[in-house]
Amino acid sequence: MKKIGLAAAVLLAMTGAHAYQFEVKGQSEYLDINSSANDKNYTGDLQGTYYFKNVDASKGPLAEAAFLNQASNVSLGYHYGQYNYASGTNPNFNYQDNSYGLKGEAYFTTAYTGSLPLYTSASYNHTSLNGKNAISRDNEGDRYAVEVGALPAKNFLMAVGYTHSNPVALDTSDALAYGAAKAYGESTFSDNKDFVTARAKYVGAIDNTNMSIGFEAKGIFNNDRGAYGLKTDLFLTPALSVGASFADTSNLDSGYDHVWGADVNYFVTPAVSVGATYVKANAKNGNNLDTDTVGLNASVRF
Repeated sequence: MKKIGLAAAVLLAMTGAHAYQFEVKGQSEYLDINSSANDKNYTGDLQGTYYFKNVDASKGPLAEAAFLNQASNVSLGYHYGQYNYASGTNPNFNYQDNSYGLKGEAYFTTAYTGSLPLYTSASYNHTSLNGKNAISRDNEGDRYAVEVGALPAKNFLMAVGYTHSNPVALDTSDALAYGAAKAYGESTFSDNKDFVTARAKYVGAIDNTNMSIGFEAKGIFNNDRGAYGLKTDLFLTPALSVGASFADTSNLDSGYDHVWGADVNYFVTPAVSVGATYVKANAKNGNNLDTDTVGLNASVRF
């Protein structure tokens, strides 16, 4: 009887559950770089998140359930990358990247702000680059970031933050959410730098339909330089969404200017999702490393 009860609980979690406290996400991307040696470029990402209270996924888009519930959480992330490419007349660069990240997010109110929800987050990431030939130097770096913000309207977040990276480190959460091309572009810019960040996010229903729409805008600034990114998602149903993204990094030292992206995500059940992504990064200033990435992802909630 115990085995039958356990099997029934697992089946319920995988098919009909509308509340969850744990989430595991995974992603892999293939990177097609315009160079003479790009046949072994790929990434892998894994992230586990624990929410301090059950997340109600019965209302609104399933993909945004945690945000709609203002669910405080802590997560652990890992990113692996294999990069083998040639730049111009230079010999091949060959790297393996192992990055680890820890992040916490909290939503709360205080006696001074009344019913106005406040938001804060903090993260730490460590990157270890393992060079596989003489010109590919080993390197290690750490990345620290904090954010504070508020939700002045329902499902509308505004936040500002500070990030320090020394010397170069990847944000594992961004790599999973936005893809390796965007995450590495920002990581290159933030090498041994301090910069401020700004972010706004909104998710809302479309009147008289079963659809919703989401927007997110991000900016990073250092002295007279900066970059921004935009992302929008159309939730055709609570389970199915299509999205598009754009980032302008032309004022950074990343070697790229415009980065375009598209994605689709579908919840097979309220607890299991699958998705696909595409990103196009345009190189600049004589850099011949135009990059296209194709990714597949999945998540499980329980």
